[in-house]
Order: sequence, then structure tokens, then C-alpha cells
Amino acid sequence: MKRRSGTLWSQSGNGADAQMLAYTVGDDRHWDARLLPWDVLGSLGHVEGLRASGLISTADHRALRAGLRAGLRAATAGKLRIGSRQEDAHTAVEEWLTKRLGTVGQRLHTGRSRNDQIACDLRLYLKAALLEIHDSAATLIQALTRFAARHRSALWPGYTHQRRAMPSSAGLWAAAFAEGMLDTLESLPALWARIDRCPLGSAAGYGVPLPLKRAAASRALGFAAPEHNVATVQNGRGKLEAAVLAWCAELGHEAGKLATDAVLYSGEEYGLLVLPRALATGSSLMPHKRNPDVFELTRARAAALDTDLVAVLSLKSKLGSGYHRDFQLIKEPLLRGLDRTREMLAMLAAAVPQLGVDRVRGAALLAGDPLATDEVLRRTEAGEPFRAAYRTVAAALARGERFASVDPLARRKSPGSLGNLDLGPVRARLGSRRRWSAQARRRYATALQRLAGFAPEVMAP
Repeated sequence: MKRRSGTLWSQSGNGADAQMLAYTVGDDRHWDARLLPWDVLGSLGHVEGLRASGLISTADHRALRAGLRAGLRAATAGKLRIGSRQEDAHTAVEEWLTKRLGTVGQRLHTGRSRNDQIACDLRLYLKAALLEIHDSAATLIQALTRFAARHRSALWPGYTHQRRAMPSSAGLWAAAFAEGMLDTLESLPALWARIDRCPLGSAAGYGVPLPLKRAAASRALGFAAPEHNVATVQNGRGKLEAAVLAWCAELGHEAGKLATDAVLYSGEEYGLLVLPRALATGSSLMPHKRNPDVFELTRARAAALDTDLVAVLSLKSKLGSGYHRDFQLIKEPLLRGLDRTREMLAMLAAAVPQLGVDRVRGAALLAGDPLATDEVLRRTEAGEPFRAAYRTVAAALARGERFASVDPLARRKSPGSLGNLDLGPVRARLGSRRRWSAQARRRYATALQRLAGFAPEVMAP
């Protein structure tokens, strides 16, 4: 026997099988719980748009605004939750409001679909999440830059094919990761511009036959502008989330590579980095073990972040235009990927300043073969043909000769090289990133505070 559901869309008399409902809702309540405050904020913006469009009275506007502001406080305090009979955040918020305002609360959904509602929720959430990730990455970049400055003369070998190749240093190594992450941070404004467009008013993907002033809702929520073509909103579902995770995956690339180096370089066979006890775990069997679990799990999280991106790409691929229920499953890899990115960056920012460098070990590993190329080019600079110098040095190596007299720092003075890290431009780029972030955060937070009537605590998702 089929049982009726408690969902909004089924209350018009449509019957629905309980097993089917459980399957279609899935674990959506779990992920939507993360979005509850953002759903309330999006509803506050929608109410401003309804009032500007003349679709609700002044009295209803005041009641809805007051009710939703109370709902935001309740949501952030954990008192407004998604119940077992509510399929998502939207249902929970509307039922909470209607219970307190009666028929006035039922006006909230005027001119809106859950499709543009969730798109709005996610964009609001993404703006806060990306600002937080941006600032965590900036903190890590600063830690790497300070590490580079502190260890700029701590020489060790650079590796190709996992074999000693040419002279490098702990400073050059750290500064390379700092600049790599900066490259990714500098691409955020372009991604931000795509997120900073308000989807409200697009409804189920084709707009509504109402005189909605979409710019009013957009302005109230701190967006730069509405998404212009209403059909673009649903066509962009999955595409936007994939772009966000691709940006995170770039940061994960740097984090995972740094973590792998830390695992190797702190091992006994390398001994270049010193892993302090505070960053090491032990063994339940072997008392001598100091395991680099924090870096191994960072490497694993970076790899898992790639799978989150692939999940979104796979879910959105080959779908036609308009809305599809497939989009529901995009929330999980998106939110999980953002969590992983935040965790990685925060942990590395705490770990990097604690790493030590064994200068003696680095100098010992550098002596000999890794200086051979320096000797070849020293002879070339003195006038000997390169091929002849190469053969001469190769023969000397075969006889067991070494070239300890070569000074790698002195012979590399171009900006950004081993003997001249030139960290000033890195610091300037980082300062520019911090100023951009502060400006974007200030504009966004000001809009949300004006909308909520207080400073909401959801800016850190």
C-alpha cells in the first residue's frame, strides 16, 4: 500500500511511495543541513526582491523579514533543523516560517522554485568558503615564504627522476611552493566573477510570468549582478561546481607534492628535513618509529580531492539543458572537496613553520656529482667548448674526483634563483591577494549584515 508523503510538492494530492521518497531524498538532508543558514539568507534576499517588485505588501514584507531574521538566529544556533519529514533545507525553512506567520509565511515561495533557491544557497556558501580557503592558502604561502627566507642558504640537492641532479636549497624548495600557490590564488577573481551572479528569479530555469525586479534581490544579497539569461542558471549547474573544485585541486596539487617531499626528505635515507615530535605519530609495535602521518594524509586528501572533481564532472556530463535531479548528488563531492581543501591548507600552515632543516646532511648529499654541471659550466664560461668540458668532467667523475670548491650560491644570482630568491615580489603578490580578499569579504559581509539585521556567523562555513 502506498503512503502519502509530507513533502510540499505532494500536498496537492499526489501520492508517493515511501520507498521511492527515501531513495530520492537519499542523504540530501545531511548535506542540506550545512546550507540551512544560507537558505534563510537567500530567502531574505528574495523577500527584498518581492517587495521591490510590488508582489507583497509592506506589512507582509516586515513580517517575513522579521521571521526570517529570527530563523537565521535559530539556524545558526542549531534550533532550526531539517526534520525527518522534511526533504530539504527549503522545506524546513518554509515550514518553520509558516508555523509562526501562518498564511503570510506561505507567500515566501512566490516567484521562486527550489531550483533557483538551491543555486542561490550554493553560491552564497561558495563565496564564504572560497574566501576562507583563499585566506588559509595565503597563510600557508606566508609560512612558506618565511621558511624560504630562513633557510635560503641551506643547500641540498635538487632531484630529477628521484636522483640527485643539481644544487638546490630548502629556501628555493619552499619558495617554489609559495609561488605555485600564488598562481592559483591569482586566478580566483575570474572564478569569483562567475559565482558573484544571483540566480534568483530564474525559477525552474525559464523565469516566471511575474514582474520580478531581479536586481533588487541580487543587490540585497551582495551579488554583483543577476545571472542575465535565466536558462543559464540550470545549464551551469555542475559546471560551476566543477570549476570550484578544479581551483581547489590546483591548490591540492601543490599541497600533495609538498607533502610527498616532506615524507621523503624527512626519512632516514634522505634526512634533509627534520620532523619534530609534535608532527609525528608512533607505532603500536615499534618504539623507534616517528611516522609522517600528517603529510601522508595530506597527500591522500589531495588525491581524494581529485576524485571529488571527477565525480562532479561525471555527474554533469552528457546532461541536456534545464534541471535534472542528477544535480542533487553534486552537493556531496562539492562540500566534501571544500572541506578537504580547508583541512589540508590549515594543517600545512601549522606544520611548515615546525619543520627543521639538517644543513650538514644537505651539504653532504650535495658534495660530488650534483656539482658536476656547475663545473662544466664554469669551464665553459672560462672559454672551453661545452662538449669538451662535459667530457672532461665526466672522465673526472669516473676517476672518483669531486668538485667541492664550487660555490652554487655565488654562481646563481638571477632573480628567483638559488643565490637570489628575491622574495620581495612574492610578498608583494601576496599582499595584493590579501587586499583583494579583504575587499571582497567586506562587501559581502556588509550586505549580509544589512540583510540579517546583525552580523551573521555563517561567513566561516
